[in-house]
Amino acid sequence: MKAKRICSILLAAAVLFAALLPVCAADKTYRNVIIMIGDGMGENHLHLAEQYGHTLFMNTQFDLRGQSRTRSMSHDITDSAAGGTALACGVRIINQTVGVYGADPLGAFVCPASFTEVAAEHGMRTGIVTTDKNNGATPAAFSVHVLYRKQYEKISQQQLNTTFDLIWGAEDGYVTPQNAAEHGFTFVSNKEEMEALKPGSRSFGQFSGEFWRAVVPEESDAPSLAEMSVKAIELLNEDNPNGFFLMIEGAHIDKSSHRSQKRRADFDNKRESVVDAVVGFDNAVRAVVDFARKDGHTAVLVTADHETGNLTLSPRDEKDLARLQVQKHSMNTLSSMLRKQMEERQDVLSWDEIKDFLGEELGFWRSLKIDWEDEKMLRDIYEQTLAKRKSGSVKDLYADNDKIVSAAVGILNKRARVFWVGSHSACYTPVFVIGAGAEQFSHKTDNAQLARDIMRVAGYR
Repeated sequence: MKAKRICSILLAAAVLFAALLPVCAADKTYRNVIIMIGDGMGENHLHLAEQYGHTLFMNTQFDLRGQSRTRSMSHDITDSAAGGTALACGVRIINQTVGVYGADPLGAFVCPASFTEVAAEHGMRTGIVTTDKNNGATPAAFSVHVLYRKQYEKISQQQLNTTFDLIWGAEDGYVTPQNAAEHGFTFVSNKEEMEALKPGSRSFGQFSGEFWRAVVPEESDAPSLAEMSVKAIELLNEDNPNGFFLMIEGAHIDKSSHRSQKRRADFDNKRESVVDAVVGFDNAVRAVVDFARKDGHTAVLVTADHETGNLTLSPRDEKDLARLQVQKHSMNTLSSMLRKQMEERQDVLSWDEIKDFLGEELGFWRSLKIDWEDEKMLRDIYEQTLAKRKSGSVKDLYADNDKIVSAAVGILNKRARVFWVGSHSACYTPVFVIGAGAEQFSHKTDNAQLARDIMRVAGYR
């Protein structure tokens, strides 16, 4: 009897929640809707990129901007799974879950429909483009329903079973040319294959390399996020009177803003990678908005699922900011350079050689004075690692960097007065919208309400 009562309560809750599901209206305000998510992008990420000398399209070419509070049903600080679901479905759910109600996390009764699913059900073309793996939390939120965000194989399988027109991201280890073909997708793995796709085809992209960067490295055969966005729009828009829905994610603002949870001297903030990821995403925003303005029938929402790093910029003057310009290479590149020197040498790199390396790459003891305490810390790391022909590692979710390089960049950040927490925060995220009704977004809102509002403005409710 008690079990039946519980089931009745859950069913009633599911029916109540179902009333929140977006419904596609017959007279849509826009033919096309594009949501762009800079994963982890807060206001200060944009400011940091501009302090590096980049004039961002997002900061200069939108007439109106608002802000969004990001939270989940279970926490004031959301993860990407719940944050992505809020933007995809217009509902807040429990952290770590994807596309399922908090009252029914197993999806036994009903799941919230995503933008992508509603669009597909009503004959619109649909697409998901990301620099993350296709089974990452944000693309998953727009395509599947699972209890736990790390059920990667299940997520990829559900994506293969969708009717979506394109799903492009970094290779996930599960989708292959064979199983993609079995589900009606053309498998593409490089820029040439992507560019060869024709409208009307369905495709599953599995790209490799650092294609999230503003400029994709020459050795990579992958397209940039901007190139992916342009091609996706071409495929979804051509000869299509029913319109399309497209989600585009720049995932590496978040990935570059996370840092190691080890002791403070070991923190890897990857500041230059953050800037690179912001600029790469901004390039995609520029390309998408250029299409939307010419098209006249497309709504574009640009925002973030949450802020990562609790990034704080507190320079006292231009001299503090100028110190950021000294660093010539990314954290990963500096670590690789130092490790290569170790491998090529038969003997141990001397402390003077390490000082020369840090001086050349970061300006230490040259343009930047290093005090006794910081030099002692670097020398201690040297004695514990490089002096013994060991490359101490600082590992986090996304990188494995050399210990002395990580500590040195931490010193540079401290001198430039750039501070990080390194995990997700409750900071507000920026909101940019173009199209009729954009003035409704020039205020503070929250993530789930933001999604419901764009659904309404676009005519989906």
